[in-house]
Amino acid sequence: MPGTPFAVVHLNVPPVTSGLAVGALVAGIGSVLVSLVVSCFGLLGAQDGWGAWVAGAFALISGLAGAAAVALGMLGLRQIRRAAPPPAVRFTGRGLAIAGIVCGATGLAITVIGFAASLAIQLAS
Repeated sequence: MPGTPFAVVHLNVPPVTSGLAVGALVAGIGSVLVSLVVSCFGLLGAQDGWGAWVAGAFALISGLAGAAAVALGMLGLRQIRRAAPPPAVRFTGRGLAIAGIVCGATGLAITVIGFAASLAIQLAS
């Protein structure tokens, strides 16, 4: 307050990277990597009769990781958008959250396409 011996002090709290956004990116990258395993094992083993089984097992892991990445990314974006009054912690990492959502959705898409292709090849032979 000007003209008085009292003053209002707001400590400058630096912004913190959202853990949800980082988790979304990690889960999204994991989903993409495991979805490539789904496609490779599914297509390589489809002629021998074991491709769809192995692809299905890895598709479950990749699907769960992709869904987790999308959910964590959405929650991270919500956390980052939330307005915080000055003494509270502000969160950053919007790009990480968006990248996690995109990687998770891409991993889900590759998983579905790879598993469907391996199943179709195995049933055709």
